[in-house]
Amino acid sequence: MTNMFNQVQKRSARLALAALLLSTALGQAHVGEHPSVHDTVAGIIDRFRKTISLKELTAMDASKAKSLLTEKELHILATEHITFRVNVPVKVIIIRETAMGDKPFWLKDRGFIPMGFKITLQGTEVDFWMKDFEVGRIGLGVNSLTGGNSHYIAALMPLKKETKLEVTELYPGQLRVGSLKDGLQPFVDRPEAMPKLPVLPGVLSGLAVIRTQNESRDDAKLINLFHNTNHPALAKPDQIMLTWSGDPKTTQSIQWRTGPSITKGEVQWVKKSDYNRFQPAQPKQTKATTFKMENANLLNDPIVHRHTVTITGLDPGTAYIYSVGDGSDDGWSELAEFTTAPGRTEPFSFMYMGDAQNGLERWGSLVQSAYRQRPDVAFCIMAGDLVDRGNERDDWDSFFHSSRGVYDHRPVVPAIGNHENQGGHPGMYLQMFDLPKNGPEGIEPERAYTFRYSNAEFFVLDTNLTMESQAVWLEKALAASTATWKFAVYHHPAYSSKPERDNPSIRKHWTPLFDKYHLDMALQGHDHAYLRTYPIKDQKKVANTAEGTVYIVSVSGTKYYEQDPREYTEFGMTNTSTFQVLDIQISGNRLVYRSYDTEGKLRDNLIIEK
Repeated sequence: MTNMFNQVQKRSARLALAALLLSTALGQAHVGEHPSVHDTVAGIIDRFRKTISLKELTAMDASKAKSLLTEKELHILATEHITFRVNVPVKVIIIRETAMGDKPFWLKDRGFIPMGFKITLQGTEVDFWMKDFEVGRIGLGVNSLTGGNSHYIAALMPLKKETKLEVTELYPGQLRVGSLKDGLQPFVDRPEAMPKLPVLPGVLSGLAVIRTQNESRDDAKLINLFHNTNHPALAKPDQIMLTWSGDPKTTQSIQWRTGPSITKGEVQWVKKSDYNRFQPAQPKQTKATTFKMENANLLNDPIVHRHTVTITGLDPGTAYIYSVGDGSDDGWSELAEFTTAPGRTEPFSFMYMGDAQNGLERWGSLVQSAYRQRPDVAFCIMAGDLVDRGNERDDWDSFFHSSRGVYDHRPVVPAIGNHENQGGHPGMYLQMFDLPKNGPEGIEPERAYTFRYSNAEFFVLDTNLTMESQAVWLEKALAASTATWKFAVYHHPAYSSKPERDNPSIRKHWTPLFDKYHLDMALQGHDHAYLRTYPIKDQKKVANTAEGTVYIVSVSGTKYYEQDPREYTEFGMTNTSTFQVLDIQISGNRLVYRSYDTEGKLRDNLIIEK
């Protein structure tokens, strides 16, 4: 349902639709104070945890969970998820995935009835449910008690044509009113738009639509909340990861995890050249910043400690040996190493991957073999959706376990995908990664940032936020850049690979800046099928890379989508996990781009010369 409306399945259903729309009786909307769904759900989960055995919790289904709710809780979950006021009587039409079955639980309970037809949206069947409401406040319920599926959207049909419909006091405040027509963006937190709607019954076309927040589909999730991690923390450090939060020439950030018994951390480090001597130099030490990460729903590992150190004052272009621990003799990790960025223009290589997200064990095989094949890469870019459930720690545990031995030797440079934004905020991602805090004013630090390495500059953006909120900063950063090579890294693609997907707001606010300051490449994800565009400028194919920007979409995990032929596609392929290596060569100012599959076979390549 991310991109909607392909075709109506049964034309005969349309003929009776108008009569059905006019035949239903008007109902009454709930009027009263606005209780919090969030607080209600938190109270339910707390009660479940205290009164139900762990065995019953892990086996609980939606029907059982619903039976344990009070009448007040059911009422709040059925009426207070989305609220608004209308100035005329309206027919509220809920548009949801047919596969949701009896979800949302309140549809039938509140008297919504099916409209009798279905349509297919990008291979997903959806149906329509309707109910009439009088003038005043209208409240709609949560998406489900199980989580998952796409969030429903709500169309509003005025029942009195002589007065123009006005929708006010829309809650939550980030929701917006759109129109059921070509170009609709159904979700406020997803940039995808529906470029072309199918032919709809005339009474539906152009209706006002409540654009919902897709990430709030899990707001009332009560099922599968309680689970175990396959990789619980121990006293010994693990999940050791390199990032940059400062200048890559002179700083290095290191993060790691320990179990609850280890409440402090520190790093020892020494120049590799000083370590590889008959009498090695004494290592330096820096204490870590430590915080407790708690998740009561993770039954076998509810509390861990995470530690972060940023080493400063390093020499450019220098290899260092390091170890992390708690200061005790037997509490140190195995030795690892990192290398600072060069202090002058030098050739280098880096790796780029699209979505890992699903099948993290198989993704781990890819990233491990990629590192063995190209151990010379300076760092690894990931263009969002590193995991599937971005605010559930067991998924991150699998990610770090699968990438062990790689990201403790080469810094990871991440962007935020929609799956890191689980629930509407990438909270766990921001806790996990120590990143540059030089992004736009007015948005959270580390969600967008820039850094320079040798003669290249990288602009990491967050497509879960509005493009406008980053555009002014992006232009200033691009205008100020003196780098020979410029790369943008973000999740949702400006030029989509998956059928019927489109992200016009990226092309409206960002790609004109890429054109103006000549971005060389945009490294993207999200669409789960590999695509490389022709060089593009002003949203048109141009003759060569000197004139335009090349846009890449890639996937490194095991979830794949189909791919439409597009006029901007120079090369595409499906059902293929890849990693990309980009070699910046100083001699001749060349960029050599190569894409490899899981077997290490070259699948695509491009050379750009300046």
